[in-house]
Amino acid sequence: MTSDTMRTISKANPLGGNCLQLEWSDGTVAQVVLPDVPELAGVEVGDWGHSLVWPDGTEIGADSLWLDTLSAIGRGDSRLFLKWRLANGLSLAKAAEALGLARRTVAYYSNGDRPVPKTVLLACKGWAATHRRKAA
Repeated sequence: MTSDTMRTISKANPLGGNCLQLEWSDGTVAQVVLPDVPELAGVEVGDWGHSLVWPDGTEIGADSLWLDTLSAIGRGDSRLFLKWRLANGLSLAKAAEALGLARRTVAYYSNGDRPVPKTVLLACKGWAATHRRKAA
């Protein structure tokens, strides 16, 4: 069964400036820039790889860093799709139902395993706009 991949951070290596190389449990490696972090010195992988932690207590969650990783590896389409899903609190099944797609397809798009067609991204925008109007 295809599901959201539970990725954790395996390693975090500062590269200078605000650039950091992240290694993920699924083997993905990417260089990400963290503009809101003044210094990368002392950064460590948090408990169970679910975050990065600094000595002063600053912490960034793996979900947020995975979105940055998707952009860094050229998967902006997957980033937009996953961000839409998360922002609307949609499970794989609910997103599939909302878009008229198979649950497996939604998992592939969410995990960055397959490119997300522009038509699907447009459908996500339309869905979000429609549901904002209903909530208002």
